[in-house]
Amino acid sequence: MSEIGRDRRGAWRAALACMVTLAVAMGLGRFAFTPMLPIMLHEGKLELAAGGVLASLNYLGYFLGAVSCAAIGIKASSMVRGGLLATAALLVGMGLLHSFTSWGVLRTAAGVMSAWVFVFASGWGLRRLAETNAPTLAGVIYTGPGIGIVMTGLLGGALGQWGSDAGWIGLGILALVLIALIWRVFDDGEKAPAGGSAAAAPAASARVAGPDDRSDAIWLVALYGLAGFGYIITATFLPVIARQALPGSSWPDFFWPLFGVAIIPGALIGARAPTHWDNRLLLAVAYALQALGVVLSVAWPSIPGFALGSLLLGMPFTAITLFAMRDARRLRGNAAAGLIGYATASYGVGQIVGPLFAAPLAQRTGSFQLPLLVAAAALAFGAVLFAYVWLKSRGAPETVPQ
Repeated sequence: MSEIGRDRRGAWRAALACMVTLAVAMGLGRFAFTPMLPIMLHEGKLELAAGGVLASLNYLGYFLGAVSCAAIGIKASSMVRGGLLATAALLVGMGLLHSFTSWGVLRTAAGVMSAWVFVFASGWGLRRLAETNAPTLAGVIYTGPGIGIVMTGLLGGALGQWGSDAGWIGLGILALVLIALIWRVFDDGEKAPAGGSAAAAPAASARVAGPDDRSDAIWLVALYGLAGFGYIITATFLPVIARQALPGSSWPDFFWPLFGVAIIPGALIGARAPTHWDNRLLLAVAYALQALGVVLSVAWPSIPGFALGSLLLGMPFTAITLFAMRDARRLRGNAAAGLIGYATASYGVGQIVGPLFAAPLAQRTGSFQLPLLVAAAALAFGAVLFAYVWLKSRGAPETVPQ
C-alpha cells in the first residue's frame, strides 16, 4: 500500500474511532439521562426537581473534568480507554443502584468521564489527522455526540419498556460493545516518527494581544456561558416537555433522537465553514437558530413544532463549540488553551444553572413554558451581542499575527 493510502486509511480509522468514542462518552454517558428521565418519573423513582438536581450534578462533573484536564499528565490513549470503561460501568451502575445519593455520585462521575474523554480523544484524534494529512476529517469526529444521542433516544425508550433498570444496564452493555470495536485503534501512531504531528500540522501563529483582543476574549467567555444555559433546559427535559404537550402521543420519544440527527450535518457543515468567515457572526447566527428552536416548543407545541424545534436546536449544537474554539485561537493563537478553558468553564456553569432553575419552576407551575422562554431570551441576547461585537470590529484594524 502506498504512503498516501496508508495515511488515508489511518486518518479514517482515527476519525471513526473518535466518532464512536464521543458517541459513547457524550451521547450515552452524558445524555442518556434525557430519554431515561421520563421513564424514571413514570416509575415514581424520581420527582422532577430531583431529576433536575441529577442533571446539574452531571454538568457539574463535566465542568470539574474540563478544568482539571490541564493538570493531568497521563497519555491521551490511556485516558480515553480508561474513561470509556468507566463510562460503561457508570451506566450499568445506574441500573444496579437505587438510592438518590448513589445516582448523584454516578451522574457526577459520568460528567467527569465525559469531559476527560472529550478533551483527550479530541486531542488524540486531531493529532492523528495532522499526522495523516487529513485535517478536514475533524467534522467526522464531532458527529459522535449526535450519533450517540440518536442511539440513546431510540434504544433508551425501547429498553425502558422493561423498566429504567434494564434501560441503563442495556446502554452500558452497548457502550462495552462499541468500546471493544475501537479499542485497538488507540495504538495507532504510538511509534510515529519523531516530530510527525508537528511536521504535518502547520503551527498556529502566536498573537500579540491588544486591547481589542482582550475585550473580545471577555465577550467570548461571557457569551459562551449563555449557550450552555440556553440549550440545556431543552436538552435535559425535551421528552418530558413533549409528553406534557402531547399526552398519549408516541411522538415525544422521537424528538430527542431527531435532535441528535440534526447535530450530524451541523458538525460536518460547521467544520467546513471557511476560516476567513468571522466566528462572531457565525456564533450570532447559530445562537439565533437555537433561540428559534426553543421558542417553537412554546409557541407551537405540536408535532411539527417540536420536530422543527429539535432540528433548529441540534444543528448548531456542535458548530457553536467549533466556532467558539476557533475564535479563541484567533485571539490567542498557540496560547489559546487558557482562553478555551475559561470559555468551557463558563459554558459548564450555564449548563449547571439551567436544570436547577428550570425543574423546580416547572414543578411549581406545572409547565416548562417560562423556563423555556428565559432560555430562548438568553440565546437571543447572546446572538444580538455577538452581532454587536462583530459590527463594532468591522471598522477596527485587525491585529496582525507576528
